[in-house]
Amino acid sequence: MNKEKKGWGEKWPAPAKLNLMLRITGQRDDGYHLLQTVFQLTDLCDWLIFHHVDDDKVGLKTPIPGVPEDTDLTIRAANLLKKETGSKQGVLIEVEKNLPMGGGLGGGSSDAATTLVALNHLWDLNLSENKLRQLGLQLGADVPVFVYGYAAWAEGVGEKLEKIEPEEKWLVIIKPDCHVDTKEVFSIKDLTRDSKSIKIADFIAGQHQNDCLDVVCKKYEPVKNALTDLAVFSEARLTGTGACVFAQFDSKELAEDAYSKLTNKWQVYLARGLNTSPLKDKMV
Repeated sequence: MNKEKKGWGEKWPAPAKLNLMLRITGQRDDGYHLLQTVFQLTDLCDWLIFHHVDDDKVGLKTPIPGVPEDTDLTIRAANLLKKETGSKQGVLIEVEKNLPMGGGLGGGSSDAATTLVALNHLWDLNLSENKLRQLGLQLGADVPVFVYGYAAWAEGVGEKLEKIEPEEKWLVIIKPDCHVDTKEVFSIKDLTRDSKSIKIADFIAGQHQNDCLDVVCKKYEPVKNALTDLAVFSEARLTGTGACVFAQFDSKELAEDAYSKLTNKWQVYLARGLNTSPLKDKMV
């Protein structure tokens, strides 16, 4: 292991994502839903630090009490790299958690993707980005887009990615005080599963419905209430299956005004949409 390699002991970003649109166009025989969605990254990030170790152990600097370490997505990502490459290297992973858990912003998936990208570099494994995306899919459906590192039009179960450049607007994101169970949402009988496929041009022209919105609002009142409060300032939308909701703003000032008026009632984040991941910038 090259412990002098640039990147050891430094902060690596793991950005949040938003789904700017989500259509469910069908369902496969194995139960997975076929989707069309648009992912955009944000400047709201977890931060990971990878500490050099002299043995082959993979561990967390601060394990979460009561949670087995080997279930953590960063640990699973590191061990998956070791299994894939036969590497005998180790690492101690430190996570600065800023993204809310269970909010639909992809925090765990982003942490896993950053671990794959960073350790591929730090351990000199030289796996291609495409290979890292394939490995990421074993960890979660959203991991490949974080490895990809660009705003993307996604199809299939979310693994077919095409670069797209929506406007990089200012964002206000609310995390309601509830956890939305994604599997449960996708099993609800009333969920729309036959939306007509659209083209990227249709999305750019303003088609950005989320097929999960109605069933999530019916089942989770805090999500419905957050949407109502946010809609006072701009069009309020659900990301993925939630629980987080967001609104876009044309200026920082407008976003800051909404943010300041919502903070006394909600867990609120001020962010900026990004079409290139800060993780890409880290690798330059």
